[in-house]
Amino acid sequence: MTAVRGAATAAQALCLGESMAVLLPDRPGPLETVDGFRGAVGGAESNVACALAALGIPTAWLSRVGADGFGRRLLVELAAHGVDTSAVVIDPDRPTGLYVKEVGGAAEHPHDLGPGNSRLHYYRTGSAAAALGPELLDDPAAAELLAGARLLHLSGITAALSDSCLALLRTLLAAPRAERLISFDLNWRPALWRHRDPAVLPELLDGADLVLLGADEAEQAFGTSTPDGLRALLPRPATLVVKEAGRAATALDRDGRRVTEPALRVEVVEPTGAGDAFAAGYLAGTLRGLDQRRRLRLGHLAAATALTSPGDQGTLPPPALVAALLAADEAQWAATRVGPAGVDSPVTAPSPDPSESGDR
Repeated sequence: MTAVRGAATAAQALCLGESMAVLLPDRPGPLETVDGFRGAVGGAESNVACALAALGIPTAWLSRVGADGFGRRLLVELAAHGVDTSAVVIDPDRPTGLYVKEVGGAAEHPHDLGPGNSRLHYYRTGSAAAALGPELLDDPAAAELLAGARLLHLSGITAALSDSCLALLRTLLAAPRAERLISFDLNWRPALWRHRDPAVLPELLDGADLVLLGADEAEQAFGTSTPDGLRALLPRPATLVVKEAGRAATALDRDGRRVTEPALRVEVVEPTGAGDAFAAGYLAGTLRGLDQRRRLRLGHLAAATALTSPGDQGTLPPPALVAALLAADEAQWAATRVGPAGVDSPVTAPSPDPSESGDR
């Protein structure tokens, strides 16, 4: 096994988990009717890593990929997003994971998903990343990144990949962390847990400092979706962030403080990647020391840019506009709209010219 070596970087955030090659169809419809596919890359933790880097947070991604073209593409694309891949292990025996996206169309076909619907088909059993385990932490490159990171980001996807992946997460959560924060995104994937026991998830999430989860996925995984119900299930994390898709997000601190911030109104182009973008925005705000309301707003804004992009990654507005939106009053925030053409908000309106006011 070899690790990808590169120039050392002072990564503030370290994201650990599987990323995969992606095949995107060239037209809507059942896969049997599609003639061509376009290659891409995808994966929850690497999406978060790319979005954190775009937000100006030095970030590294830690994983394993196969010694194949898909693995090489992953490393090139993440590096192009500014993500440090110097500790990624290249596995000569196992392949890089793959998923194929199916998009519903308008054709009258018995297997068509229908307009606006999509499905992901995963081919990741036995992948290089499924072989992640506690021994990864013995690698000097991984240990160096972990020692220097202010934030380690994990997700429930990794726990579902294999026994060794689950053991790695347990080791990381049990290890002394000094000033380092551990964030954990539930990222509920029912298909991955079909032959594994999801009862391990509360234990894992409760060992983190910051937990992110959607109300809908929490209901499926745990049978409860309210912030209070989830706090009773997970008493130890300093903060729970509960997302209600398209409506609001609530940050509930261990001391009982609660902040709820409505989501922005968005003209959705493609929903994939919005949850990862929200996580990156919220985590970037945490590392910057923003208050809870601004952390949630940065999460909503990052998610909105992903929703208005055809791929997993969106492009944030210029820094001055981001700052204005984070500081906007409630009415200005509520009146803000985000679409493929950009942000339409009262905070972008020019200030009145004082020379034009007064009696004439």
